Amino acid sequence: MHDALIADLTGSRGTIRSLINQELPLLRDHLLRLDAESRRDRFNGYADEHFIDRYAQKCGGDGTIIIAFVGEDGQVHAAAELHQPDLSTDSLPEIAFSVEAHLRRKGIGSILFRQLMEVARSLCYERVRITTGAQNQAMRALANKFGAHLTFRQGESTGTIDLKQEPARAGQPTIEIPAGAASALIDFNQACWNLFLKMSGIGRAA
Repeated sequence: MHDALIADLTGSRGTIRSLINQELPLLRDHLLRLDAESRRDRFNGYADEHFIDRYAQKCGGDGTIIIAFVGEDGQVHAAAELHQPDLSTDSLPEIAFSVEAHLRRKGIGSILFRQLMEVARSLCYERVRITTGAQNQAMRALANKFGAHLTFRQGESTGTIDLKQEPARAGQPTIEIPAGAASALIDFNQACWNLFLKMSGIGRAA
């Protein structure tokens, strides 16, 4: 889906779509392929193979929504993650991004960012939090592009994005959110997710 459009926009042929739980090994393999500096930026510190394996499994059980760039080889080469908020009153959903070196500076990060913002709006969120390493210039630039106001503390940058201030853009590729993704969402988010699926007319797995 949208192979030609993604190629036209980025120079890299592939698809932008959500991942279902059975595809989480693709996320794990993508994170393992990140170079040492990129992996450190992504996790704000050291992350070995065992940590990443546990992390990918955890995403399957805590309601994390993952939108990925899947290349023609069937592998995930970039990913955007929307982590559900906890139950504290001031908690916000958190977003995270990772792009393999050969796909950087091609606009894929911006496409993933925009798509994830649209999913967050569809889930009735008004703000999301982003946290990244203080040295991660690419992530900071991308966050600033979408209106994040970052502050620095103890070696990391953190900030929020007001979803009400970033309207949807025409001409961008759209994604499919499979019904299977909703099964992992925590209870307080379930009703809104089901409404999103119904309004979008999406009811099949990727």
